[in-house]
This record gives sequence, C-alpha cells and structure tokens, in this order.
Amino acid sequence: MATASPSDSVLISARNVRLSLGRGESRVEILRGIDLSVAAGESVALLGSSGSGKSSLMAILAGLERPTDGSVTVAGLEFSTLDEDALAVARRGRIGIVLQAFHLLPTMTALENVAVPLELGGARDAFDRAATELAAVGLGHRTGHYPAQLSGGEQQRVAIARALVARPALIFADEPTGNLDTTTGAAIMDLLFERHAASGTTLFVITHDALLARRCARVIDLADGRILSDRRAA
Repeated sequence: MATASPSDSVLISARNVRLSLGRGESRVEILRGIDLSVAAGESVALLGSSGSGKSSLMAILAGLERPTDGSVTVAGLEFSTLDEDALAVARRGRIGIVLQAFHLLPTMTALENVAVPLELGGARDAFDRAATELAAVGLGHRTGHYPAQLSGGEQQRVAIARALVARPALIFADEPTGNLDTTTGAAIMDLLFERHAASGTTLFVITHDALLARRCARVIDLADGRILSDRRAA
C-alpha cells in the first residue's frame, strides 16, 4: 500500500477511521477502519462506485463530519479534539472544497463569491485577490455576473477560484464534473490540475471515473467503506 515516507511532509493522517449511522439492527457501517497518509503536494484520487463511502471519507478528512471512531490529523491539527467552531476556523485558509453542485451564493456576484473566504479571514485586499484568482481561471471578464448569469462550466470555475483564493494547503474536489457535459468537464479538470500545479497544493479528487483518477499521481480504490488498494497511477 502506498503511503507517505518518513521524509515526506504528511499533510493528512487518518487512523482506524470508522463511520456508522443508526443503532441496533438498523446500524449501517459506512467506513470500516480507514488508515491513510497523504503527503503535502500530492495529487490523489479516491476512486469508487456510488455508495462506497467516498464522500463520507472526504467529509471526515475535511472536518465537515466527525468519525464514529478513529483519528484524523490535517496540517498538524487533530480534528477530533476540536469543537465545531474550532473546526470551522481550522478549515479556513487550510482547506478548499469544490463540489459537484457548485454551491455559489446566488445573491452575490462571481467576485463577491470568491472574496467570501478572504473576508471571513479578515483580509483587507479580499476583492483584489478575488479578481486575480478569477482572471487565473479565465473569468476576469465575468466578475460582476451573478451565478444565474453564468454557464455551468463558468460556475464551476468560480467555485475553483473560491476554493483556491486563500492559498489552502489542501483542495478536495468531490465529483467536480458531475453536473457538466463531457467537453466542459474535461476543461474543468484541466483547469483544476493546472491550478494544482501552479499553487503546489495537495489535490484530493473524489470520483467514480477511472480515467479521471489516472490523472492523479496516486489512486486509492474504495469499496464498501474499505480501502482495497493504494497505488501510484500508471
């Protein structure tokens, strides 16, 4: 199983992570003892079919959900010791998330959407930095447009700019092309890998697409809440 070597800077460390829902006979095991290390700067694909536990594992690694058992350390912070407010602060500036459904704020322009993470962090130059990031994803001419005025591909570009604007150490992309046509989806993935290479962030892609997974340096196969394999991409 491929893991970070001792000389690597380990960004994510998950040990015996378990997640279950319900109680008694209705109890369902979602994750069944996940052990995982990810080094800073890696590109990693979490590959699995629907229901394999991919999104649940991402949510735990991103500090959006707590495991039933086990420990998760991200950028030196042990998430299990943090309350909800502390987790929100821990994510800010450290973790960026790109989701299938975009999740842009409809009453804000593209520029305002991208500036939100910086404003929450108290940055005085939030709008200047947001404009620079939008230009980097090819939307320098669409800063004043609202989500409803943008195509699906453009909305996802805004979401990528928002995820990257605070220069986080870690980017999660959960089925980022799921709502896009094939051509637009391919362009979005090209952009995501370009921005990963330019920024040096760790990229963690959650997908059911084996072709997409092979674009990452490392592929982790997940099924029924367990890691089946962890390998370097061919």
